[in-house]
Amino acid sequence: MSEQRRAVNRTGRLIALRRRRRRRTRIGAIGATVCLAALGTAAVPVLLPRLLPDSASQSRSPEAARTPAEPTPGAGADGASQPPDDSTAGAAPEPSESPKSPDGSGTSGSGKGPGKGAGTGSSSQPAIPASGPGTFDTAPVTVTGPASGTPFRVQVEKGAGVDPADAARQIGVILGDGRGWGRAGARFRQVTGPEAELTFRVATASTTDKLCDVRQADHIGEVNCRTGSDVVINLKRWQLGSPEFDGPPVEYRALIVNHEVGHWLGRGHETCPGPGRPAPAMMQQIDGLKGCVSNAWPYDTRGRYLSGPAVP
Repeated sequence: MSEQRRAVNRTGRLIALRRRRRRRTRIGAIGATVCLAALGTAAVPVLLPRLLPDSASQSRSPEAARTPAEPTPGAGADGASQPPDDSTAGAAPEPSESPKSPDGSGTSGSGKGPGKGAGTGSSSQPAIPASGPGTFDTAPVTVTGPASGTPFRVQVEKGAGVDPADAARQIGVILGDGRGWGRAGARFRQVTGPEAELTFRVATASTTDKLCDVRQADHIGEVNCRTGSDVVINLKRWQLGSPEFDGPPVEYRALIVNHEVGHWLGRGHETCPGPGRPAPAMMQQIDGLKGCVSNAWPYDTRGRYLSGPAVP
């Protein structure tokens, strides 16, 4: 056979071999398609490399399949999910208390700035004006109580930001509480006119100082008082509580009312009866608890008077 014919035959065999390879590739691809259609797309990454030739498989393998997945946020080095680190979580540090100042006779709730009962750091802390016009709005009757009893009314200085009706409701609840002076026989009914024998006035600090005739430097802007038939409640103390009182402002309001009504009933100051015992409502708790625990009520739930040694 001539060299030319042998070359032609080799060329023909190569062409035929290439055709057979292309045919097998097409058949394999068709078979893979049929299998994948039957099994679902979830089997693609597993079956496709086995059904197609290596070169075709490599060209179709997604890059993500060859790239290690990155750990998700909060996962450990091994990729396992870790609990959030709360070692630094918690409330903001409590501000340091400013020096306490002693109350004068008939005053309660002195203190410089917010403390335990003040809710410092809360975004809902109310705006507290330091002064006002010295005129008052009288609360409508909102307290249901006995038909007889000492008539009282509630007034709030204009612009103080406290709803008079809400203040009256809170004061009425305090006066009617089973731990209050009702245990001693005191009864109260709300009125709106001058027949009131006891008037509760929520006033700005500046107005409170004028009504209470506050002259002691460290009491200015800080105290509540009773003067005659008026209980003057410092707006600052009503809204923020007191540094020495371990409780929310709403509980400290009960101490203000009970302490000053106690004076109106003729009771004097008392002091701590012993470590760990409730501080009497007639104790000047702003001066320090002296081992007692904060307490806003003259009586306990069993009707026992929470007394302490009288202060000369």
